[in-house]
Amino acid sequence: MPVLASHRRIRSRSAKPSPAVGFTTAALAGVTLLSTQSATAAPSDPKPSIEEVQKKVDDLYRQAGSATQEYNKAKEATAEKRREVDSLFEEATTRAEKLNESRRALGAYAAAQYRTGAVTPTAALLFADSPQAYFDQTQLMDRMTDQQRTAVSDYETQRAAAAKQRAEATERLESLTDSQQALRISKQTVQTKLAEARALLSKLTAEEKARLAAIEREKEAEARRKAEAKAEAEARARAEAEAERQRRESEQPSPETGTGTGAEDGSYAAQADKVLAFARAQIGKPYVWGATGPSSYDCSGLTQAAWKAADVDLPRTTWDQVEVGRRVATADLLPGDLVFFYDDISHVGIYIGDGKMIHAPKPGTEVREESIYYMPIYGSVRPV
Repeated sequence: MPVLASHRRIRSRSAKPSPAVGFTTAALAGVTLLSTQSATAAPSDPKPSIEEVQKKVDDLYRQAGSATQEYNKAKEATAEKRREVDSLFEEATTRAEKLNESRRALGAYAAAQYRTGAVTPTAALLFADSPQAYFDQTQLMDRMTDQQRTAVSDYETQRAAAAKQRAEATERLESLTDSQQALRISKQTVQTKLAEARALLSKLTAEEKARLAAIEREKEAEARRKAEAKAEAEARARAEAEAERQRRESEQPSPETGTGTGAEDGSYAAQADKVLAFARAQIGKPYVWGATGPSSYDCSGLTQAAWKAADVDLPRTTWDQVEVGRRVATADLLPGDLVFFYDDISHVGIYIGDGKMIHAPKPGTEVREESIYYMPIYGSVRPV
């Protein structure tokens, strides 16, 4: 008898991936994903060149210089507001004393009326919200002596003045608070700009720092060449002026009083000598933003202190100093003149002749002599 085939259905085994196959698939997927991301990711910003770093650092220092002038302006305004508030408080104290004297006088009248049994009118007056309105009653005014009426009038005057001064003091305090806020903001701005400049410089390699120093030397050399050219031009102008003076003296030997221009130039030169003597004595002292001496200076603090040595009071900021005196062309500069730089007038130096100046350059440097052509010139003034 033939053997019957089995009718049981043979179940096929489902193929399960081996662990090795699973890991390989995942790895391939990861590689594909990373490759796709790398292909679509935006390229990183290229590293700036040394020239770009120098330009950025110089710009940050200039912005810090401008913010320093904002700080100086806010500091000066804050000091002025504080003096006003202090003065108002002193006046308010004096006014309060006068008000108390008037109040004591009224109290004395009230006590006297109490002793005589007539307490009600004056006592009511002393404690009323509006004594003047109360005394407007004809009947009561008729019962008061002239001395009492004078005391009441004085009390009302002092009370009104005291209220006015309190309101004015409150307004000045609000203004002082605004000035203090401006001072804090400008200070923070200066610190932020300087920190950004330091951060940029700190990222440079030794080789890059050397290249940056070389660029600075080239910039200084170019500025010196321009200063030397100006010095030669000034020397020629002086020689020509001296030759012209001698020619006139030979043609007309008798003394003349002249128009006064020479005397005026001599007076300015005498003041300028004091300014330059002071400025030279500060060479080597550190630049500190917001400083006005005597151990450190910012740019406008130095010019202000130098001209103070010649008994000339200059404003605190470069923006105000540029408005003092009269404008002069670069070709007509005399020692003592102030030279301003950048479009935002954020820097100033004292001209010493031969295309050079004494100035307090920037944080990390000291007061020094330098060519006026090291920075872009905005304009110049003769303070007196």
